[in-house]
Amino acid sequence: MSALRIAVVVRPEQSPEDLVRHARYADEVGIEEVWLWEDCFFGGGIATAATVLAATARLGVAIGVLPTPMRNTAITAMEVSALARVHPDRLRVGFGHGVQSWMRQIGAKAESPLTLLREQFGAVERLLRGESVTVSGRYVNLTDVELAWPPENVPQLLVGATGPKTLALSGELAQGTVLSGGTTPDGVRRAIAHIGTQDHEVVVYVICAFGSGGRERALAEALGSGCESPEEAIARGHCGRRCGSSAAMDGRGCDHRGTPTDR
Repeated sequence: MSALRIAVVVRPEQSPEDLVRHARYADEVGIEEVWLWEDCFFGGGIATAATVLAATARLGVAIGVLPTPMRNTAITAMEVSALARVHPDRLRVGFGHGVQSWMRQIGAKAESPLTLLREQFGAVERLLRGESVTVSGRYVNLTDVELAWPPENVPQLLVGATGPKTLALSGELAQGTVLSGGTTPDGVRRAIAHIGTQDHEVVVYVICAFGSGGRERALAEALGSGCESPEEAIARGHCGRRCGSSAAMDGRGCDHRGTPTDR
């Protein structure tokens, strides 16, 4: 696994105009990467990523995650490719099932989220590699689709996962896995066992809060996320002692909606 990296989450509750301000500040103070969530019904993941990339000079941007039921496979590949070409080596993209209640709300809930994730992730990756793709699947159907402008360097593609089946799928297909906020150190170790491969990055949303009453606010968020052990799920002291290969943090605590429940 790669060395520990610390990033911050700019939560979707921030308005698009505030997003630019926060991202520029993160860029100025030397933060390596910001994570953005495509939560219903805030700013779209691709649009917010494009905004941050254009507004900053060197900051890495990760989308964690794009819900596959909401997205057309070809358009997603086109958008990711354009960003990767204009901002090479600054983008990472995660794919997930989407929060099931939201997917039902917008009429996009898949009968088999795992099948959809497998089909869409595989097709997007092949398109980004410049292949001509023809597939006839349960959810993804493409005929001789080939990007006119594939990226020179394919960005890292990750899977958001919590359950054992999706963790195993991530280990099979992706270069990294995004775990939900509230995952404890023991939970990270169990997830790694399900992923089942060593050459694989694990991203953990670490619940944290700063300033007066920070510990209490972080604990309250951990309790609200339904995590198994709130005391173990929050960052105290040096967060690098508490998480796996990557940690994404924000000043109010990370929302458990960041990666969806899988089946």
